[in-house]
Amino acid sequence: MARKAVKLASWTSIALAASGGYLYSNKHLDPNDFGAVRVGRAVATTAAISYDYLTSLRSVPYGSEEYLQLRSKVHLRSARRLCELCCANRGTFIKVGQHLGALDYLLPEEYTSTLKVLHSQAPQSSMQEVRQVIREDLGKELHDLFLSFDDTPLGAASLAQVHKAVLRDGRTVAVKVQHPKVQAQSSKDILLMEVLVLAVKQLFPEFEFMWLVDEAKKNLPLELDFLNEGRNAEKVAQMLQHFDFLKVPRIYWELSTKRVLLMEFVEGGQVNDKDYMERNKIDVDEISRHLGKMYSEMIFVNGFVHCDPHPGNVLVRKHPGTGRAEIILLDHGLYQVLTEAFRLDYCHLWQSLIWTDMEKVKRYSQCLGAGELYPLFACMLTARSWDSVNRGISHAPVTATEDTEIRNNAANYLPQISQLLNHIPRQMLLILKTNDLLRSIEAALGTRASASSFLNMSRCCIRALAEHKKKNTCSFFRRTQISFSEAFSLWQINVYELILRVKGLRLTSWLSTLLCWLFPAPH
Repeated sequence: MARKAVKLASWTSIALAASGGYLYSNKHLDPNDFGAVRVGRAVATTAAISYDYLTSLRSVPYGSEEYLQLRSKVHLRSARRLCELCCANRGTFIKVGQHLGALDYLLPEEYTSTLKVLHSQAPQSSMQEVRQVIREDLGKELHDLFLSFDDTPLGAASLAQVHKAVLRDGRTVAVKVQHPKVQAQSSKDILLMEVLVLAVKQLFPEFEFMWLVDEAKKNLPLELDFLNEGRNAEKVAQMLQHFDFLKVPRIYWELSTKRVLLMEFVEGGQVNDKDYMERNKIDVDEISRHLGKMYSEMIFVNGFVHCDPHPGNVLVRKHPGTGRAEIILLDHGLYQVLTEAFRLDYCHLWQSLIWTDMEKVKRYSQCLGAGELYPLFACMLTARSWDSVNRGISHAPVTATEDTEIRNNAANYLPQISQLLNHIPRQMLLILKTNDLLRSIEAALGTRASASSFLNMSRCCIRALAEHKKKNTCSFFRRTQISFSEAFSLWQINVYELILRVKGLRLTSWLSTLLCWLFPAPH
């Protein structure tokens, strides 16, 4: 019996050694791609984070200065562990980590600042893998399709990477190629996340993170279908064609599949790169206004929203023909389609916030699922303190003190925030993420919470609500009345904006210059 056990152990050792040697010598097999490795790593990380929270804060009085300092350290340790897990497991994990990193005013700063690096640490597929995907999907080799194809990608993301290439007819294109293993791993990764989130809920009942899994379940299959991305690009280009400052690269359908997308190649600088704008004489305030107009139109008027406006997906340039500033909108995989009821309630809510109608703020926040947590919901939506919301968000700019207060509150009210995110309509989750990404761009440009951005939002809300009323009435007189009311409201906003601009002028300096011109000093 002992001899059999020794023999079995010997053969097992030989098999394991041979397997290990094969994996080590085979460059195309990565241990990270094996389910057991990925599951084991995710379970170990979740256990380590949970244990840290359970033990580190247990003996410290809740709410004390020591507790707050210690909690910040635990947040940071946990965020780093989570970031390492995302980088190791790649694909879906990086995508979810990027989503969390974008929730600037909803999660503790230790998490968002740590996870933001995932936008620049996405994995790259090898050229052999790129050739394989193109061969499988397009049925041809690279040299049959392209005169040239850059080996180094222009950028790599969690699900795909983009290469610059030249077609055989001379057109320069951007080629988006999906990482080959993402499709197969995504459904298993989401199931694993669901199990881990349920396990964490058993340990910490006050935290609700199932909304994160639900979003990944719904959106990942859409993002992995590049034909869907191409259709989204064409739809938004058609929808916003009246904006001459917007450029959406053209799709080349004849060479596009679910895993390969060919687009017109367009160059520009990232929207948060102020140095690039200064070098190219692009007006930062103009870009900020254009961005606000574009997203207000998407959200309030059309209900079809590009939900991944991080700086790598929003470029700016001087139009080569006209010399005007232009925004280039990329990566159309993630869009949120808003129902009419949601869109109209959201319009009413923002109108109430802009014009400080607190009764309606409460009513429409509750219509959108906030319940008695409506003050917290209003703060999450605006990234302003409750005091600022009550005084009027369009009346005073965000101060550094208020910004710090909001970020600290994200840590202090994390259980309530997680519960709220679990109860509001799923449409709102991507809108909140989009709002935070846009705010981070405005903060980088120094244009955050400007009065003009709120006025542009208000214009879109007025138009959307008026259009809805006109659509639901058959009376010509009533439609005319609604049109006049809409025109008058828009006129009021224009007058208000003019007053703000006049106030902003340095009238004293202007009058002094005028007086010097009228009454020059005698020589």
